[in-house]
Amino acid sequence: MDLSPFLEFARQTAWEAGRLTLATFETAHDTEYKADSSPVTVADRAAEQFIRHRIESAFPGHAILGEEFGDSAEAPSSHRWIIDPIDGTKSFICGVPIYAVLLALEIEGEAVVGVAHFPALDEMISAASGQGCFRNGRACRVSQKAPLSKAILAHADTSSFARQGAARGAAWDRLRAATYYNAGWCDAYGYALVATGRVEIMLDPVMNLWDCAPLLPIVREAGGYFGDWQGNERIDAGEALATNARLRDEVLALLNKAG
Repeated sequence: MDLSPFLEFARQTAWEAGRLTLATFETAHDTEYKADSSPVTVADRAAEQFIRHRIESAFPGHAILGEEFGDSAEAPSSHRWIIDPIDGTKSFICGVPIYAVLLALEIEGEAVVGVAHFPALDEMISAASGQGCFRNGRACRVSQKAPLSKAILAHADTSSFARQGAARGAAWDRLRAATYYNAGWCDAYGYALVATGRVEIMLDPVMNLWDCAPLLPIVREAGGYFGDWQGNERIDAGEALATNARLRDEVLALLNKAG
């Protein structure tokens, strides 16, 4: 199947949705908090509504799953678009420019197209299965850096590991201690940094489907690993790890080390 039309549609749609978010970036926000304490703004909802309208107009038979408005499917569909209108809403409301518009296409249960657009940085990372990974139109790859002691580890909230239990906290401590440098405040941008070879590892103890969906094809097409902490390429594990291919096995071994 030629995925090029879907990829181009995803790129253009994410870019236009990003323009909508920029209209209220670095302004005062009337922020609400959902049941899981995550923030949501008018910009989140407006961007998702825009993306949904674009998909419904272009591909009326496709299903849609979005963070803010749920699942549109009334009947099974081989094609499903997955939307995170603003990944990194905490960054967005604080005026930190690393938030993203995330858009993915799943075909027969496999994420095959992914776009991560960072409007305030004017940066887009995109990929489709078999077509490579691109940063603003130029091919990109994960780094070849090894050993682990020279690797850069990106992360979001360090306290989130311990909140998921002692085992997760201990796994984080082992990996943190084994790497050269730890860089925070990342969200989707950490995975973009892995895909473009600027850092080696990104780790999250908690991730939703819409956070992960575009990242699997992006990191895979860049030559790296994206999936769960056990080494399975997937977007529905509720956790996420991305790393370059040279460090994958060592990182997984540290995360799963007994005791």
